[in-house]
Amino acid sequence: VLDLLFPPKCPYCQKILDDPRAPVCPACQPKLPWLEGRAGERQVDFADGCFSPLAYREAVPGAVHRYKFSRVRALAKPFAALTAQCLADRLPQGADLICWAPLSKRRLRERGFDQAELLAREAGRLLSIPAEPVLAKVRDTAPQSELQEESARRANARGAYALLPGVDLSGRRVVLVDDVVTSGSTLSECAALLRMAGAAEVYCLTLAQARRS
Repeated sequence: VLDLLFPPKCPYCQKILDDPRAPVCPACQPKLPWLEGRAGERQVDFADGCFSPLAYREAVPGAVHRYKFSRVRALAKPFAALTAQCLADRLPQGADLICWAPLSKRRLRERGFDQAELLAREAGRLLSIPAEPVLAKVRDTAPQSELQEESARRANARGAYALLPGVDLSGRRVVLVDDVVTSGSTLSECAALLRMAGAAEVYCLTLAQARRS
């Protein structure tokens, strides 16, 4: 009924989808900046791997902006379909837990939802992997997208996150989700905390990968 009242649209061109379950329309499918092989991997400190299905260019930034800043929560489902498939392809052994790099309390109040949490929970549902809160953002920071220098991004993320009380990840394979990776500063800060909690393996998963060129 909801699909009839509010027909799902392609995240990238915003045309109504013929198949409401599809994560992208047939016209955009071949034109998206897909990342294959090593191109879809990034090095992130304290992580065993970082995977992304898309490059952050062409139609992708506009779709991500609609999700985050226009508060189109429904985009979590098509985005999660792509990230879940990416993880299944690159980590076929699966994982024990999915978590996310959270927003600060102030930013959560402003936005009304945590885009990384929605993405993580939906990906976890698709992959039958439990998605649970593990981290908290304890220091409000400037948006990473506003900082150009890698050193500034690292300084901005340093000390901004903490483990939730009582978290024990001993021996577990953990997947850390965020929407976009650029320098990897946020992910590396969070991955270090997951290691401190005992995680045996940490993998990062994002919808898109940006380059600072």
